[in-house]
Amino acid sequence: MDIYLIKLLLAHLIGDFFLQPNAWVKDKESKKLRSKWLYLHVLIHIILIFLIFWSVGVWKVALSIGIIHFIIDAFKISFQTKKNARVLFFIDQFFHCCSIVLIWNIYYNGQINISYFNEVKTWILISGLLFLTMPTSIIMKVIIAKWLPADDQNKTNSLQNAGKYIGILERLLIFLFLITQHFEAVGFLLAAKSIFRFGDLKEAHDIKLTEYVLIGTLLSFGIAIVIGMLVTQYL
Repeated sequence: MDIYLIKLLLAHLIGDFFLQPNAWVKDKESKKLRSKWLYLHVLIHIILIFLIFWSVGVWKVALSIGIIHFIIDAFKISFQTKKNARVLFFIDQFFHCCSIVLIWNIYYNGQINISYFNEVKTWILISGLLFLTMPTSIIMKVIIAKWLPADDQNKTNSLQNAGKYIGILERLLIFLFLITQHFEAVGFLLAAKSIFRFGDLKEAHDIKLTEYVLIGTLLSFGIAIVIGMLVTQYL
């Protein structure tokens, strides 16, 4: 990867996540464009470009970054509400990254190699990753739905959809461990989940629920291992 692109991304990470206190964020959300911290935040991004590149010759790059960063942040805080804050955060970061790549391309003639998108291996990898997310969750739900304990269907003492997202994360981790040849990490992950999960189940004294969770865990791990091994054969 090009050193200039790395420096631009580093400046963004430092400016957005290290040098922006939560108090500034709250002030921008409440006062919108009237917040003085919005302008100081943009100024910090400009200064970071000069510091990281250690050259006044990058003033065009720094100014471009500052202007575009201000425009993106201004749109974000102008339309942000409590309901869409999470979505806008990711949209905001996406446009920041795109603007950085665009500026890198303009000022440093940066070229992104997209030839790997034409390779079969890439699409096999993407397909495997996607299959282990929502499709596998739906497949598992269909398979084990008949064993769901009746009293567990009405429980509200857990985070909404937490089980689904925990399952997706564990399958993606297993997939990552397998394609990177770190097989021992799969066993560690299973052991770690067993300690935390089955400790709670032991206190619940519910045999049916314990068996249900065990089936779900083994099925989730099993599917992830099979998909991981199949994908590995083609990489």
